[in-house]
Amino acid sequence: MIYLDSAATTFQKPPAVEAAMVEALHTMSSPGRGGYPAAAAAADAAFDCRSELAELYGLDSPERVVFTLNATHALNIAVKTLVPPGGRAVISGYEHNAVTRPLSALGADVRIAEAPLFQPEAVSESFAALVDGSVDAVICSHVSNVFGFIQPVEAVAALCRTRGVPLIIDDSQAAGVLPLNLAELGAAFIAMPGHKGLYGPQGTGVLLCGEGITPHTLLEGGTGSLSIQQEMPDFLPDRLEAGTHNMPGIAGLLAGVRYVRRRGLEAVCRRERQLAQMAAEELRALPGVTVYARPDLHAQAGVLSFTAEGREVEALGQALADRGIAVRSGLHCAPLAHRTAGTLDSGTVRLSFSDFNTSEEVSCLVSAVGEILS
Repeated sequence: MIYLDSAATTFQKPPAVEAAMVEALHTMSSPGRGGYPAAAAAADAAFDCRSELAELYGLDSPERVVFTLNATHALNIAVKTLVPPGGRAVISGYEHNAVTRPLSALGADVRIAEAPLFQPEAVSESFAALVDGSVDAVICSHVSNVFGFIQPVEAVAALCRTRGVPLIIDDSQAAGVLPLNLAELGAAFIAMPGHKGLYGPQGTGVLLCGEGITPHTLLEGGTGSLSIQQEMPDFLPDRLEAGTHNMPGIAGLLAGVRYVRRRGLEAVCRRERQLAQMAAEELRALPGVTVYARPDLHAQAGVLSFTAEGREVEALGQALADRGIAVRSGLHCAPLAHRTAGTLDSGTVRLSFSDFNTSEEVSCLVSAVGEILS
């Protein structure tokens, strides 16, 4: 199988990830539940994973790195901490349902900072026109999961600092690929999955919490701390980590994060963008194919969408699957992004690359698309 759906989940993992998960099953119980060796090993792995992520994102305190089930879980905590029922939020025009559905459930007044694809300056201007003192939170994805559009989160963060509005960054498609520094940004929260660019397993996610924030809980239960107390602890990470930890998952995530840090975010990003640019150039040469990218992949990461005239994207995606090529077709849980880009009626076929893809796989993909269209 040629796997080009890493924006959903990276399928090829570093071998160390599987090895760490197997070792965890054999050596770890639960952190904070005892002083015996298996509990201590779990506590050490959890702390090491928090520490690696804290260093990657510029946090002084590993305790502000909270483990979640996925990015959706993390974003729900962040959104429901900052936006009260009926509150007001400003979001980009490229947000995922993991942002828009919690806001809808809250009955929030949502303003959309719309801007054309691959025009970061227009995104900044749109946010500047909408963000004022009446806004409870600003939410912005770092990279669009549909189009790979790198949004100007640094400029949005500066605007939020100036106007005193808390910022939530959805780093789902950028974690492990593009650098961020939470302290420099002054963001309230950064949310991400473990199973995409950080190369951890499914069932892992992370919420980075800024200073001065006391997050609201979504779950209450045992934490291994302050057991006599019937309220959740007021300190992190215990406040947000009710119940037993997914230690095989956390151990695998630790191995994935260490792989990314050794490899270097710049090197990973460069490889993914090279493959995306190659795919864009070769697909654009096929009759009737529309590729959503600038020629130089300006403001774009290793995620690429395309359509073919007269072909339904779902049928095209299935035809590729029948040839052993894994892509994703449709609306990608992000109808707002498609509406902004003008592809809501058709959807797109999405290619998304990882550090483990090759130029030979891109050539096979383009050949297959050409064969299908002919």
